[in-house]
Amino acid sequence: MAGMLTQGRRVVPQIFRNFSGYSVICRGIKNTRQVHNVLGVGQKTDFPLAEYQKTKAWSRNFHVASVFYQEIKEVKCPGFSESISEGDVRWEKAVGDFVQEDEPLGEVETDKTGVPVLSPYTGVIVELLVEDGATVKAHQPLMKIDVSAKGDAPAKKAPASEKPPPAAEPPKEPAKPAEAPKAQSNSSGPIPTTPPPPPPVPKEPMSSYPTSSVKVTPFEGSTSQGGARTETRTKITRIRQKTAQRLKESQNTCAALTTFQECDMSNLMEWRKTYKDQFEKKHGVKLGMMSPFIKAAAFALKNQPAVNAVIDGNEIVYRDYVDISVAVAAPKGLVVPVIRNVETLSYAEVEKAILEYGEKAKKNMLAIEDMEGGTFSISNGGVFGSLFGTPIINQPQSAILGIHTIKKRPVVVNDQIVIRPIMILALTYDHRLIDGREAVTFLMDIKRAIEDPRVMLLDV
Repeated sequence: MAGMLTQGRRVVPQIFRNFSGYSVICRGIKNTRQVHNVLGVGQKTDFPLAEYQKTKAWSRNFHVASVFYQEIKEVKCPGFSESISEGDVRWEKAVGDFVQEDEPLGEVETDKTGVPVLSPYTGVIVELLVEDGATVKAHQPLMKIDVSAKGDAPAKKAPASEKPPPAAEPPKEPAKPAEAPKAQSNSSGPIPTTPPPPPPVPKEPMSSYPTSSVKVTPFEGSTSQGGARTETRTKITRIRQKTAQRLKESQNTCAALTTFQECDMSNLMEWRKTYKDQFEKKHGVKLGMMSPFIKAAAFALKNQPAVNAVIDGNEIVYRDYVDISVAVAAPKGLVVPVIRNVETLSYAEVEKAILEYGEKAKKNMLAIEDMEGGTFSISNGGVFGSLFGTPIINQPQSAILGIHTIKKRPVVVNDQIVIRPIMILALTYDHRLIDGREAVTFLMDIKRAIEDPRVMLLDV
């Protein structure tokens, strides 16, 4: 209060006289020095003690407007990882909205993922310091919240000048149809029985006109017969921009080559059908189709370390660990969370990691750390029905495996034509580092591990 009253030595008396009441703390004031201490002003003032005594300040309370107690807090942008410096903010709340503590206010969309902005306070939003879609940096102030405001923000009332919509007019009686014209009389004469004579053939060529001299009247009607021809423009998200940039860099950098191989899925589908109920009952997750391929890829990468390596300048870096990036379709674009140390994980641990990342991707809760690193990638286009394709290498990795949909096909087994579920595997690799022999051998190792999982158990 003292801070609000010490706006000037000569202004204080006038401010004090203009208030509707006086502070209860003034009770017991007996001299001018105590008045100075209460008001927080210097000793020299033209506000006499007799003025206080006339106002009977000792008995009435001091009423202060609520604005004096308004407490404004700033909400700052959350921090990013070292590889990210900025992002685009997307607001989910507006000025005047009441928010609870830890309630989402919006999201900062970075090159890799969306970072949620949570409210650190409970109160009413009074000001947005940055516009929706603006670029912000870590720890930059984003908005102001009045934490002294309690309860929901008042609902907006409709203006009194608005009038209720007029009542619908009663339908008018339909106009009577016009009477059909009476049949014309046969006053024109009898119908001719012979055809008219043919027109005379011109003896000279008909005159011609240049097409430029013919005036064409523009068509003013609609050019479509199925509705309006509209267009909508939206800003490209930072994730999609970064994904497009990295994919193009990969095409420009790598000497990419793709090799294919057919894989018989009969054994995998059979033992999955046999053990899926027991697996789910014991581990609490379903046995899917991705975990066998992830484990098979880890097995093949150990046999072919060049596929797990990377070019770093004039050197080749070989890794003795396997971190596999799994491509996941998120609402805002493609993301590739990383399952680390796959060579040490069981099928159940891999399935739990896939389930966790899938839930995070749907809720847009993937952290930047979840997608950093990775030594090899797997893209599952089969969930969308893709028969086969050529995946693009995820830089700075050296190869990517594409798995696709399963189709029943006639194949030759022991000189007999039988129907088997077949999947086409595709391996795109960087030919600067990986030779054809290593790539084909790697793909054959995956084929063997899928068709007969005992290969991985025996390590043969």
